[in-house]
Amino acid sequence: MTAAGRAMAEAAEKESGYNEESTDESECFAPTLPTEVQHLVKEDESEEEPKLKYERLSNGVTEILQKDAASCMTVHEKFLALGTHYGKVYLLDVQGNITQKFDVSPVKINQISLDESGEHMGVCSEDGKVQVFGLYSAEEFHEMFDCPIKIVAVHPHFVRSHFKQFVTGGKKLLLYERGWMNRWKPSVLHEGEGNIRNIKWRGHLIAWANNMGVKILDMISKQRITNVPRDDISLRPDMYPCSLCWKDNLTLIIGWGNSVKICSVKERHASEMRDLPNRYVEIVFQFDTEFYISGLAPLCDQLVILSYVKEISEKTEVECCARPRLDIVQPLPESCEEISSDALTVRGFQENECRDYHLEYSEGESLFYIISPRDVVVAKERDQDDHIDWLLEKKKYEDIGLAYINHLVEKGEYDLAARKCQKILGKNTELWEFEVYKFKEIGQLKAISRYLPRRDPILKPLIYEMVLHEFLESDYEGFATLIKEWPGDLYNNTIIVQAVVDHLKKDPQNRTLLRTLAELYTYDQRYGRALEIYLTLRHKDVFQLIHKHNLFSSIRDKIVLLMDFDSEKAVDMLLDNEDKISIDRVVEELENRPELQHVYLHKLFKRDHHKGQRYHEKQISLYAEYDRPNLLPFLRDSTHCPLEKALEICQQRNFVEETVYLLSRMGNSRSALKMIMEELQDVDKAIEFAKEQDDGELWEDLILYSIDKPPFITGLLNNIGTHVDPILLIHRIKEGMEIPNLRDSLVKILQDYNLQILLREGCKKILVADSLSLLKKMHRTQMKGVLVDEENICESCLSPILPSDASKSFNVVVFHCRHMFHKECLPVSNTVSSVQFCNICSAKHRGPGSTILEMKK
Repeated sequence: MTAAGRAMAEAAEKESGYNEESTDESECFAPTLPTEVQHLVKEDESEEEPKLKYERLSNGVTEILQKDAASCMTVHEKFLALGTHYGKVYLLDVQGNITQKFDVSPVKINQISLDESGEHMGVCSEDGKVQVFGLYSAEEFHEMFDCPIKIVAVHPHFVRSHFKQFVTGGKKLLLYERGWMNRWKPSVLHEGEGNIRNIKWRGHLIAWANNMGVKILDMISKQRITNVPRDDISLRPDMYPCSLCWKDNLTLIIGWGNSVKICSVKERHASEMRDLPNRYVEIVFQFDTEFYISGLAPLCDQLVILSYVKEISEKTEVECCARPRLDIVQPLPESCEEISSDALTVRGFQENECRDYHLEYSEGESLFYIISPRDVVVAKERDQDDHIDWLLEKKKYEDIGLAYINHLVEKGEYDLAARKCQKILGKNTELWEFEVYKFKEIGQLKAISRYLPRRDPILKPLIYEMVLHEFLESDYEGFATLIKEWPGDLYNNTIIVQAVVDHLKKDPQNRTLLRTLAELYTYDQRYGRALEIYLTLRHKDVFQLIHKHNLFSSIRDKIVLLMDFDSEKAVDMLLDNEDKISIDRVVEELENRPELQHVYLHKLFKRDHHKGQRYHEKQISLYAEYDRPNLLPFLRDSTHCPLEKALEICQQRNFVEETVYLLSRMGNSRSALKMIMEELQDVDKAIEFAKEQDDGELWEDLILYSIDKPPFITGLLNNIGTHVDPILLIHRIKEGMEIPNLRDSLVKILQDYNLQILLREGCKKILVADSLSLLKKMHRTQMKGVLVDEENICESCLSPILPSDASKSFNVVVFHCRHMFHKECLPVSNTVSSVQFCNICSAKHRGPGSTILEMKK
């Protein structure tokens, strides 16, 4: 444990007498160091150097927090903005001195937002007040909402006139835009998923968090491009709020509960868009932390995470609030590596909740501000002077030179020695190459391979080739891993390809080598060869490779292989790219595989009933052979298949339902009905068929066929009432014939008749009521006044309807259709009636519009 850590541990034991009102630096700073931190390390790494140093923000901040409590803070490169629970906003310099004060509200300030210039500020408070104003201008906007506004974010370029926009978050996500005559126009971007508690605006992207998860909006297309649901729904979002942070214009970091996600916004390929947004989000890193997250910030390719900690008191055995932790972690695809972890003794940490802590940072300066209600602590990266002081204090002279690496190698700790090379050798390529050759001499190239620099600096290609050859001779899987992880420009790709080909001559079926060779061909842009290998291996990336590198010309003779591998994906790809591989070419390639031919043509027909019309005759046989359930839907939807051919095939295979449909479609309804009654013996189907055809002769045939079959008569009595007079059927029933459920059938006929009468009466009442309602509406509309001003023109002479000289007399006629005329421009009516009609509407047969009013002066 560091000296600062030991001092803090001792201070923690005396914490029972802690005075929260005190501002004495000894509360949290060790007497031997200008830091206030208990450094958490593993037992075997107790001598590891701290990554950060800490100091409390004092001066004016100390004075503020003696009487008030911090609720939020925003950091700008020029100054700091601190909000308090008593509704004040203070502008501070980087030393904590007060430069300006604003009395915004009598209640808690929830959020402060600054644009990139630092000239405009947005503030929201718990009483629903929102203010956006210029710090150096008179520009100002006020709004009061009927609910607390938890968050506000101004456009990063708010200083520019065409970016006067900001968003607020309460129950709705509202976008305010300044428009005509400096009026602010609100519009709802999202609502209905609980309170919005965090918003981060970067470039053209807005990210916000509500009770359900995190969304991102593209302001250019005004489309929402993702929804990242929160993982732990058991946590109250108001007690454990979501932390958001943009690492850059396209990378969003999300921390919620104990989960961290790093999301990358990417452009969608043109062939994949269809109705989708032109951008999408990919989660590139995702892992869980030990404690609940109160804030996070980027540090190069690492993350700084502020965590809220609870622990069991040794004295009372009750769970209590512990010191918050500030961790630096290295994100991995599904986990993270802890770089450092510090426990901070901030004032009043015993009473704080997760939502009371905030982490803000200054981009470009590696300054991190830990905000709690009673304290503001600044964390800084340790510089070279701090590093040297620490080495001297700890007498770690071995870390200064190459002797330490040699010492580790002599002890046989090859992996540790290789790992130390990263820190000791830095960007010195000569030292790197010297050490690599040393590792080669002792047969430990594999140990140093994981730590070789891949960017800034880049070593000579020979170095990387030497390592790859080492793996190729003894470890195919390790070789494949390096090829996947290393950029293809680190080594001479041709040399490595030839080496792999030579090894494949000895083991031609080795899947690892084949897969790696395909990746090497891809790096070398020999996509055709890579595709052949992927198809041979049935590799899942084959379709992605074809799309990414537009390899459709290379797969024209490999369609059967693609279909055998994954027919669904293959068909979708072929149909999405008809312009590159025509339908005729695909059908020709699949001629010897009719089952695959059917899969392709069936999906083509589903997409467009007309594109493959020349193959509809062929599809009849294909459906009959491989997919009978879809034959009847195909016959119904296709307007291009030859009915005679289809009928012949269906009759040969004794497909009754399909034959019935085809007979009816060809106009032979009687034969179709006969087939239903004789082959299927299904009275309900026969009745349904007769209803569809709505042919009296067909009903007559059905009655004649059913008259000696009591079950058929029952079915007819139950369903015939709305199509044929039931009396015609009843009169034909032979006397004495026993008919099942005759009484129920007769009752149903009477009920159907009564229902028809009721429906007619109801329809009549509705018609009358609607007519009356519409008449009243028309009357009200025509009674309304019409605005006539100098912008209106006469529809006849096209001059202004009102004279420019208000003293002149005028005579204007306005019609219900809103057309206007000078009285003298209207033709003289030949009718006796005093009602005039609009010439324009009458000429267009839209119904004459009668005069609303006549204006005279």
